[in-house]
Amino acid sequence: MSYSNAKTAYAMLGVDTEHALKTLAALPISMHCWQGDDIHGFESGASLDGGIQVTGNYPGVARTPDELMADIDFALAHIPGKHRINLHANYAIFEDGEQVDRDAIEPRHFKKWVEFAKARGLGLDFNPTYFAHPLASGMTLASADENIRQFWIRHTIACLRISEYFARELGKPCLMNIWIPDGLKDIPADRLAPRARLADSLDQVLAAEYDKELVSISLESKVFGIGLESYTVGSNEFYTNYAASRGLMSLMDNGHYHPTESVADKISSMLLFSDKIALHVTRSVRWDSDHVVLFDDETRGIAAELVRCNALDRTFLALDFFDASINRVAAWIIGMRNMQKALLYALLTPWKDMSAMQDAGDFTALMVRSEELKTMPFGEVWNEFCRRANIEPTEAWFEDVRRYEREVLSLRK
Repeated sequence: MSYSNAKTAYAMLGVDTEHALKTLAALPISMHCWQGDDIHGFESGASLDGGIQVTGNYPGVARTPDELMADIDFALAHIPGKHRINLHANYAIFEDGEQVDRDAIEPRHFKKWVEFAKARGLGLDFNPTYFAHPLASGMTLASADENIRQFWIRHTIACLRISEYFARELGKPCLMNIWIPDGLKDIPADRLAPRARLADSLDQVLAAEYDKELVSISLESKVFGIGLESYTVGSNEFYTNYAASRGLMSLMDNGHYHPTESVADKISSMLLFSDKIALHVTRSVRWDSDHVVLFDDETRGIAAELVRCNALDRTFLALDFFDASINRVAAWIIGMRNMQKALLYALLTPWKDMSAMQDAGDFTALMVRSEELKTMPFGEVWNEFCRRANIEPTEAWFEDVRRYEREVLSLRK
């Protein structure tokens, strides 16, 4: 079937494929830099901690800023649309032997990233890094040690200044997302005090002031992590209430909840009480394992909720996974294209008519329509989307990855 025939088929359902293609083409997704180098960054090489674990040792991991940027370039060349890059603070680029601690990083340490993004018309998002550091072996912003807590407060404020720098230089707002690995392995004697310290730390960060037109702050909750099985200071309830009381955003990572919880189900509730929301889309397998995003039920469910709630322009959408068991560049391409496929699938769904069926109590018709949509010629519309962006729509793109692996990645020893 051709795109023309697919367009006609969808039109019979009241779906305008041209509008769907135009909407998707204008929607940036924030691609996380840390998939390319297993979250190592460019510091001294401290081991990961705080419930973060990257498994696998596939050859070709990026070792330097130039290698990581080259890999990002290669991935973006196989992903339709214009997107954003999501950076962590441990990706600061130091020159001439300089090395500063995280509480003293400055915008100039990210100048190369800004130049990279500006030359490509990309936006940048940012994350303070509260793991893989000697002062992150216990708690950070919730630490009972005031010196440690103040170190991480200074780090967060430094990241605010860097986020403002990104936004000013690129002319695009920056999302700064805060996630901390603070928690306890076993049953706590006191749940309240660490959360009170976290609230106070965040208040001190906000007291530093920042340009809210340039930077949006989000807070990312989590159920547990490795070594933090019994108690997480930054729980969903804590961050939801804190964000609402301070005019910040809650960021929902669909790997950070109990296995039976659905982020798709949470989106509409959050949108009723928040101007904007933020998402990290991942794929959890039994736990927060951050597998590569697939075109699966969960991803389609998240995309569907964003589209039918008319919330695409109210959502900061990013991916977050790290898989070192497969080609890392391919992982980026697979994940980003699958997120776009999920969004396109949602944009090609006649939500208005289906909502009317629900309101009328005609659940049989609703089920029939939902099931019939699964065999509509979605693939032809996706192919057209890629063709218009001069991107290979089929898995033939993987041959380019194989060639890049032979000629570039395999030479990294």
